[in-house]
Amino acid sequence: MKKIIFVIIIIIILGVGAYFLFFKKQNGTTPENYSNMTTFNHNKIAMIVAFEDFRDEEYFVPRGIFEETQATIRVVSDELGIAQGADGGEVNVDIDLADLDVSDFDAVIFIGGPGALSHLDNEDSYKIAKETLSHNKILAAICVAPAILAKAGVLQGKKATVWTGALDKSAQKILEQNGAIYQKDPVVRDVDIITGDGPSAAKQFANTILDAIK
Repeated sequence: MKKIIFVIIIIIILGVGAYFLFFKKQNGTTPENYSNMTTFNHNKIAMIVAFEDFRDEEYFVPRGIFEETQATIRVVSDELGIAQGADGGEVNVDIDLADLDVSDFDAVIFIGGPGALSHLDNEDSYKIAKETLSHNKILAAICVAPAILAKAGVLQGKKATVWTGALDKSAQKILEQNGAIYQKDPVVRDVDIITGDGPSAAKQFANTILDAIK
């Protein structure tokens, strides 16, 4: 009888152990998995887009990557309403450019596209760029948007990249004229500043931002 009870106890112990080792692990609730799962849960990212003609891929690809980490994302633009991408994408604007409080976010990102310089190249954006760095947050820009950072004066002596074309190197000239060290690379990070050269760099750009936030 004692042997039977002993065997039953052993079976119960093994069953409980198997449950915690297998089922809990599969559901991602072991201490190790829980830590990895919540690494980015509290990150807040502000993505700044032109109200018209932002570059779709430069917004939607990084956003998808950020959402996989459960980051909180807020869209900022020069107008409230539905911002229109150059390729037809639409996004609801959460915050007006003039009302953005960078202290609420871990990273502030300027998205490029045909409308970036006509909608975002202004004093509000310059202020945001400066305040982001003064708060020790990550400041990022892609495509032609690094030119906005250059005009804000935050790229002086910093390595950065920007979109350039065979017949149009105007954005590169803006960087150089404002003291930036232009790099012909898809993505460049210089301390808390991250720049990307266009849509093809969108994925690397997003991952570099996440690495910097960590």
